[in-house]
Amino acid sequence: MTADGVAAGVDQRFALAVTEVFAPPVLAAAMVVGFALSGAGTLRTGTGWALLAVLFTAAVPYAIVWAGVRRGHLTDHHIGVREQRRAPLLLGLVSCLAGIGALAGLGAPRPLTAVVVVLFTTGVVITAVNQGWKLSAHAAVAAASAETLVIAFGQWMTPLFAVVALVAWSRVRLGDHSPAQVVAGAIAGVVLAPPVYVLIA
Repeated sequence: MTADGVAAGVDQRFALAVTEVFAPPVLAAAMVVGFALSGAGTLRTGTGWALLAVLFTAAVPYAIVWAGVRRGHLTDHHIGVREQRRAPLLLGLVSCLAGIGALAGLGAPRPLTAVVVVLFTTGVVITAVNQGWKLSAHAAVAAASAETLVIAFGQWMTPLFAVVALVAWSRVRLGDHSPAQVVAGAIAGVVLAPPVYVLIA
């Protein structure tokens, strides 16, 4: 194998790793855990809120996708075929909406509920656009997460947008999205997060 071939292989493996590590359910879980633990009075209370939020925003939606893959309804767990996305995205939104209801009803910290609403709103836009165009869910969730962290904790979180760029690169490098699709996803996340988070939190 040539040096160029080796470099291309390394790039491909790194892009795949980035795509997996920063997949939307993984980021959603990390976000709600972080906000649950930071907004609760005790570790025990924070852990309880975190488990509840992760269940509805990450675990159930991811389980729905994996069930679709196992049954042959979906080609892969990133749902690379746009036409296959409608049902799992809608079911994921239902789960997330149920989570919002549970958190609000049980009196969860408002910043935690706000983060889940940001994720839900981002999911609504992703689902709507994907009916006709393959907007990057990875880029949208990464950008919404980074923007929410900046709003909640300050400008020192701004370097996290480097992660958004890295995620966007990985999706293009793997051939799953065009540059326009990842840029549009990132813009959607950045635009949606501020008004939603500020309104709820």
